Amino acid sequence: MTLPKPGFIPTAKLVIEEVRPAPLIAADVERSISRHRQFQPADDDVDLRPWFQTLADLPAPPIDWRAFFGNDQPVELEVGSGRGLFLVTAGTRQPLRNFLGIECDFKEARRAAERIRKRGLPNVRLLGADARLVLAEYVVAGSLSALHVYFPDPWWKRRHHKRRLFTPSFLDQVARVLEPGGLLHAWTDVAEYFTMMVELLAKHPAFERLPDPAEEAPENDLDYRTSFERKKRKAGLKINRGVWRIRDCRSVTASAASKPGGR
Repeated sequence: MTLPKPGFIPTAKLVIEEVRPAPLIAADVERSISRHRQFQPADDDVDLRPWFQTLADLPAPPIDWRAFFGNDQPVELEVGSGRGLFLVTAGTRQPLRNFLGIECDFKEARRAAERIRKRGLPNVRLLGADARLVLAEYVVAGSLSALHVYFPDPWWKRRHHKRRLFTPSFLDQVARVLEPGGLLHAWTDVAEYFTMMVELLAKHPAFERLPDPAEEAPENDLDYRTSFERKKRKAGLKINRGVWRIRDCRSVTASAASKPGGR
């Protein structure tokens, strides 16, 4: 993958920043970032590199996907990989695509990386880090073909809703890192949270909603998008599924220009 020349900024990013200034990183994210930067595995931990890495293992940002994966295949990123079922399934079924999972729970991330290592999947990696930092500082604009978010923490209490992953600033970063036509997949079993996602995305000029994915009957116990989906479906809960596509830069520009104060 060819990295953009220094100073290159896609049209979509310029428009998005005009519509909404980039926010500062919240204090709770800063604390998480500090912990991830300082993480060192215990002496008795198995070295799972390259399948599991932390920010300390990476060179200075941004990530060069060709160097990271050793090939020029399209890259998809999952935020909150948990035990890694999606990564294992997707990496096995689509060997000509690369998959990176971001997980802030290092224990879960290492467990997932062990599953990937045992299968010898060369196109799948886990990064122990805060996804918001990775998107903001480590991912080159327009370098991802898809981004997946499955069952993010709903932070049930109203006073904690500000900690939810889906915010206007998060969507700005997603719009920045996805290529034109790139896809955002978002699933949750929390109807209220899904409604909030839909409303936020409807207000963002970079995204257009596509038909919701249909629920499919699993062929076996591993034929689910994630282990969390399996748990919730077996409990009889409804899963809300959505997919959005990044508009062509010209469409984003036209949308922003039509807003009051737009250019």
